[in-house]
Amino acid sequence: MTLPATGRRVLVSGASRGLGRAVAQAFATNGDRVAVHFGSRVDEARATFESLTGTGHVLVGGDLSNPAEAAAVVDMAAEGLGGIDVLVNNAAVNIRHPLAETPYEEWVAVWQRHVAVNLLATANLSHLAGRLMIEQGAGGRIVNIGSRGAFRGEPDHPAYGATKAAVHALGQSLAVSLAPYGIGVASVAPGFFATERVAPRLEGPEGKAILEQSPFGRVGSAEEIAAAVLWLASPAAEWSSGTILDLNGASHLRS
Repeated sequence: MTLPATGRRVLVSGASRGLGRAVAQAFATNGDRVAVHFGSRVDEARATFESLTGTGHVLVGGDLSNPAEAAAVVDMAAEGLGGIDVLVNNAAVNIRHPLAETPYEEWVAVWQRHVAVNLLATANLSHLAGRLMIEQGAGGRIVNIGSRGAFRGEPDHPAYGATKAAVHALGQSLAVSLAPYGIGVASVAPGFFATERVAPRLEGPEGKAILEQSPFGRVGSAEEIAAAVLWLASPAAEWSSGTILDLNGASHLRS
């Protein structure tokens, strides 16, 4: 298998802002060409697209919770890039829904939304991109964005924790099934990291407690997570296929 270290064709789901933007920028800086996916935030996605170094990038939109639109996203990315060598499954929802405070009808709807976006969209994109990588015959990489919450529990976000645990398990199953084709699959499990979406929490009353989760006394950055994703997608990381890489500043330790 001949997966290159640069010049690859990379699809990043949910790349309009936050971690997705940082991941897209990391690959572009590495010399790769990136398909920047967005669901509804077209203006923010365009800002991500315009921030990328290099040329040959494409912008692709679609609701990944709809299987037909997920297929169209992969088709558009593959057409615009001339194929796909790397898939980063970053798109996700995270809606607060503690059991004791959430009416049943809302609970059901929130769980269905989390499963559709966090798990099924990840599975569907992995199938579509994985089959394309097999056809291309040069190997490939799939990197899933999981979560520390899959291990420590998320009392206010149980569907998020559960679907991220499922994403970890999915990645390990695919790592075994896709290895004969030279396709490595791995996941990262970030702890709390700073983005514009969580800035109010860090600046609010709970900010001090969030910083103290890690003995480093800080939260992570999207750029730190993106650097790990970039490495897991590299040719050098093939032997890490199947791994779930903790990126939480020693805020939650497991063995």
